[in-house]
Amino acid sequence: MKKLLFVIAVMLSFPSNAQQDAEGMAIMQPIVRLFKGMNLGDSAMVRSAFANEVTMATVSKDKAGNQVVRRESSLAGFLKAVGTPHPEPWSEPIWDANIEVDGTFAQVWTRYAFYVGKKFSHCGIDAFQLVKYDNEWKIIHLADTRQTTGCEIPTTVSDLFK
Repeated sequence: MKKLLFVIAVMLSFPSNAQQDAEGMAIMQPIVRLFKGMNLGDSAMVRSAFANEVTMATVSKDKAGNQVVRRESSLAGFLKAVGTPHPEPWSEPIWDANIEVDGTFAQVWTRYAFYVGKKFSHCGIDAFQLVKYDNEWKIIHLADTRQTTGCEIPTTVSDLFK
């Protein structure tokens, strides 16, 4: 089942007018590896998706409805959270990926839903910035939004968690 989720996530992530399939797939490799490692609780796999220097940000609202931006300049906390085995797998299927490329710099904007086991947690947008180092794409920045309502999750995704 886990492998099926990632195959479907990759298939859903490519827009119908994706530029050069080979390069688009190469750009998506570290993103898929990140989510697979997170699902398996494999911190080494998660780490391999990122460059040495990384920034991260999460945009959400607090309980009072105020905008909150949480920034991280270290990957250590993220690796500990997502790369540690959990009682139930963490899954983050993605879809509607939009890939933009300028030479060795790429940006991927994609919708996602986050599940703990089969339970929906939240949804939003993942925005990745990647750089190509020695012919391999690595994530240098990851920003995401998080919401628990107003999520428009395709049935091809939500049906996987029923």
